[in-house]
Amino acid sequence: MEETFEKIRKLASPYLCTRNNDTHTDIAVEFGFKLLEKEGGAKDIVIPAIILHDVGWKMVPEELQSLAYGPKIKSPELNRMHEVEGAKIAKQILEKLDYDKDKREEILKIIDGHDSRKEAHSLNDRIVRDADKLYRYSKEGLRIDSARFAITLEEALEVATRNLDKWLLTNSAKEIAREEIRNRLQESSSDQNQ
Repeated sequence: MEETFEKIRKLASPYLCTRNNDTHTDIAVEFGFKLLEKEGGAKDIVIPAIILHDVGWKMVPEELQSLAYGPKIKSPELNRMHEVEGAKIAKQILEKLDYDKDKREEILKIIDGHDSRKEAHSLNDRIVRDADKLYRYSKEGLRIDSARFAITLEEALEVATRNLDKWLLTNSAKEIAREEIRNRLQESSSDQNQ
């Protein structure tokens, strides 16, 4: 199965070279594996869905992407566009690999709505959504968000901390986020002491 994930990641790679999605995807996959260990779920659904969930951003013009997400979102229709286009691209990639049709359908259902749909429709969907959001608590995710939204690292961490219960669905993800917050605070404290 790991070899299949690598093939999916390789085929997704040309679509992940925008918005720091290559870094985002790799970090989210790491969180996905941790959540699968704690929550259960189907690895052959969750990991491909995480790898492919943001490939549709490649179809949104780069100069418009920043309008489609974040605290000052101006064009939610562009955010929705990345989901719809992402499902199309993911379908092509999974078909090329002759991925199981039933699993493919669940993966596409997760991708098409992973940001805009109000409710998760399955455990696998909750895990994908949580892995996606946990990126915001990682050291690299906070650095990118800080630059992206023109705020300090401390402000980015404060926003992530304040939204923990709003953004995350599973108790396991909330535990991981709290651990990541502690790690970021320790890193900040160490940096200040040097």
